[in-house]
Amino acid sequence: MRILITHADEPLGRRIAKTLYHDEAVEAIFAVGAGPPPRSFDRYLGSDESRLQYARVDLARHRSARDFFHSERFAKAEIESVIHVPRHGAAAGAAAPIAAGLPERTAETRLVLQNCLETPSIRNLIALGSAFVYRLPPGNANRLSEESELDLDPDVPGEIRSWIDCDMIFHGEVHNDRLRVVLLRLPTVVAEGGYVYLNPLLEGRPGLRFRALGFDPICALVSDKDVARAVQAAAHSRRPGIYNISGCEAVPLSVLSRWTGRAALPLPGLLLGLSGRLSRLVGTQSLAGGVSLPQLLYGFTLETSRAEHELGFRPSYQIGLARAGDGALRLETAPSSIG
Repeated sequence: MRILITHADEPLGRRIAKTLYHDEAVEAIFAVGAGPPPRSFDRYLGSDESRLQYARVDLARHRSARDFFHSERFAKAEIESVIHVPRHGAAAGAAAPIAAGLPERTAETRLVLQNCLETPSIRNLIALGSAFVYRLPPGNANRLSEESELDLDPDVPGEIRSWIDCDMIFHGEVHNDRLRVVLLRLPTVVAEGGYVYLNPLLEGRPGLRFRALGFDPICALVSDKDVARAVQAAAHSRRPGIYNISGCEAVPLSVLSRWTGRAALPLPGLLLGLSGRLSRLVGTQSLAGGVSLPQLLYGFTLETSRAEHELGFRPSYQIGLARAGDGALRLETAPSSIG
């Protein structure tokens, strides 16, 4: 396999690149990112014969993306599979419009898919998506499968809407005869040290956050290491489709906030709704402005049997608090002792 990984300069991209680098079936990796190569890649980046190459590319810009996919360097790489990792963490300004009101995340998704469809050597596209695209009925016992409804309410905030738009773009190509498309829907991704990715409730800059008074929605979790393993399983599989990916743990939002050092103050629902509308109106970012009210009220877990049966993926990492050498409790992901 010869693989291209997008946003390999960001945490999940780095994790996936390292996992696949040690996969004997992977002949070469072409990693791209918006910034310089991560320092952790220094041990892998070497001569022209190195199994890992890196390039700075802005895939959300039409000319930049097209020039890269039509470059001599890309042609020589003979890429067969693309793993599309959306921007996340500190770099995630995905809801910010870049042209004609189109969010960066959506623009990038369109361009990556378009270039994959137009490049004959690319036979596989594996994309990371969000489980926050699902519509949440009232209750904390929502068990969501891949057939569950998406939240198509016109009042869905821009951050969630961009995830839904990307989901539908990939969904439209799942049955493509030439390009195998795999979409992995992820819940909250957690890494050691309290880092949180792909969660519109907690991701982003530190600061004051709110949760709904009288509600404590359940949050499904997955380790960043299991995300990389799920991508690896999808790369080895020949099946297209949409798959829920999740770990073993699901915890209340208040617990997750405490674990990750992101305090969320309870606020009455009426004030929470007004706060969200106000933040969107004036263009500021806050917890209430980035998510819809049902996501602050109702929780969910994910049905993952399809990924287990068709991709052979089962989570292998536990997420929880462990006491460090200095005696402080810190978030940790560790290999599971179960199974």
